[in-house]
Amino acid sequence: MNPKILKELTEKTQALIEAPTCSSETKEAAKRWLGAVGTESEAEETKKYIAELEEDIMPIDSLIAFAGSAQGASYFGAEAAAGIAAHAKEIKAAGARYCDCPACAIAEEILDRKSDLFA
Repeated sequence: MNPKILKELTEKTQALIEAPTCSSETKEAAKRWLGAVGTESEAEETKKYIAELEEDIMPIDSLIAFAGSAQGASYFGAEAAAGIAAHAKEIKAAGARYCDCPACAIAEEILDRKSDLFA
């Protein structure tokens, strides 16, 4: 992989790990990938990392549905859930495909460059 691209993706991965909304599973996959870069297990860990990102990123329609549900109101609190649902509808109208929380935003940036991870 091009050293410049590797540097960019490792920086994004580190930011993902530090994101307050990043799941523990994604953090672990990201840490394993960072540890595997430059080793014989890099390709396998890259596949696992990408799979975890694809599994955990929240599609905007799922966020709208969850935030608008009783479960979402219970999880976030009714007022916060209503605000999240309204915000999600706004960003969807502007073309967003995914949640724009810190973790999802970084995950989307990495997934948009996943072909670079296999270069």
